Amino acid sequence: MDKMWLIRESFKQRKLYEGHGVRVYEDKISDLPDSILHHILSMLPTKDAVATCLLSTRWKCLWTSVPNVDFDDFSLYPSEVNDWDTDKLTCFMNFVERVLVLHEGSNMEKFRLSCRVCFDASRIHAWISAVMKHKVQELDLCLFVETPFALPQCVFVSGFLTVVKIAMNCALELPTFISFPQLKTLHLALVTFLDDDSTQKLFTSCPVLQELIILDCEWMNLKHIVVSIPTLKSFTIDDLPYFGSADELNGCEIKIDSANLTFLNYTGCLLNEIVLSNLPSLVNAHVCVPLLGKRQKEIAYRAVKVLRGLHSVKSMRMSTGTIESLYLADSLLDQLPSFQNLTSLELSMLIEKHIIQKVLNFLQFTPNLEFLAFFQGSNPHVRCDEEDWNLNPVPNCFLSCLKSVNLHNFHGNYEEMCMLKYLLKNALVLEWLNIFCSKSPSGDLKKQKEVVDQLDMVPRASTSCVIMFL
Repeated sequence: MDKMWLIRESFKQRKLYEGHGVRVYEDKISDLPDSILHHILSMLPTKDAVATCLLSTRWKCLWTSVPNVDFDDFSLYPSEVNDWDTDKLTCFMNFVERVLVLHEGSNMEKFRLSCRVCFDASRIHAWISAVMKHKVQELDLCLFVETPFALPQCVFVSGFLTVVKIAMNCALELPTFISFPQLKTLHLALVTFLDDDSTQKLFTSCPVLQELIILDCEWMNLKHIVVSIPTLKSFTIDDLPYFGSADELNGCEIKIDSANLTFLNYTGCLLNEIVLSNLPSLVNAHVCVPLLGKRQKEIAYRAVKVLRGLHSVKSMRMSTGTIESLYLADSLLDQLPSFQNLTSLELSMLIEKHIIQKVLNFLQFTPNLEFLAFFQGSNPHVRCDEEDWNLNPVPNCFLSCLKSVNLHNFHGNYEEMCMLKYLLKNALVLEWLNIFCSKSPSGDLKKQKEVVDQLDMVPRASTSCVIMFL
């Protein structure tokens, strides 16, 4: 329930009783301790928190010491290209400055600023500098700029920041001295890294960093970067070519050498080369490599090298392009390791004729797999049959350890039935076959019964397998 609504209703009821001569002995919300009221206000948008000053004398100054401050000019974004309201833009900027001036000297826990419309570089620079004086712990900046913009140097020298999120469509200008002794989470989006030295200094100045997320950033100015942070546990790179062509391989080598990393998520065309080294703690990995452009074979070689660095993972999610890359880089296929620790594999791919054998071949490298999931179902426009599912020898995991299979977006078509029959005929220890029906009419009970009747006629390698429709 909306917290601002509750507060307003409390005061409406009080005024209603007073208007009828009924004495009100207590205002339960206003009688709460400041710490609780601050907690309530911290979960409201800042403009709503400020509006509570009109409720009563008790509330007049409460908002000035709320630990969370959030400014977002999204509501000012025009519906038409020329529909700019300069008065509203001015009011927004004046409001931000008034709030920051009146905010008490107490420390600030979170500060978020999102400016998509009103970008006055000097004022935004001043706002951020003022906020940093409050010893802010979490800083979240989303700035859409039209000209180069440098963040205040004080942002990069803080003994209090634990979370920093920067989304900014321009070069990330970094000072010569950077210090983040308490920083645990760093998110960077849309920025352009300027050079090896400053970028490397940024990563080495976060000695206790645990989560690093880099989304749609530009690496073209870099040659070699090493992410070697002993405390790092989670690393996400989304590196799709929004800035350029998928035909252009960049020269940057990004080496990940973090002994305590447990989760790695890479999405991109491997235009930059990812080198994985010394990742003994890695448990979970997501690899999505869409094979785009003219340099598919070179990208495929890079994908194989990434997978070789993931040999110790226990759980992995892969895309169609990742699977295909293994067989474009056929000369390196014999260098693919056996994924001895891999017990869970999720495939975010359509089941298609040309990919079936590639999936089954990859499963030869997963001898201890216990769980297998297909997330997209089959491609209804591509015909395949039972012969496409024949593989000799059958993957070892089918014979010894595969216990659970999930099939999502199930339509009950012929291609999917061929897959299910293959599983039932060959998975010796299969316990659960979970079928997640699509939202189309084929997911109805009548269709489910038809599917079950067909599968009941299939000889089963595992007599204990249970088929569930979900």
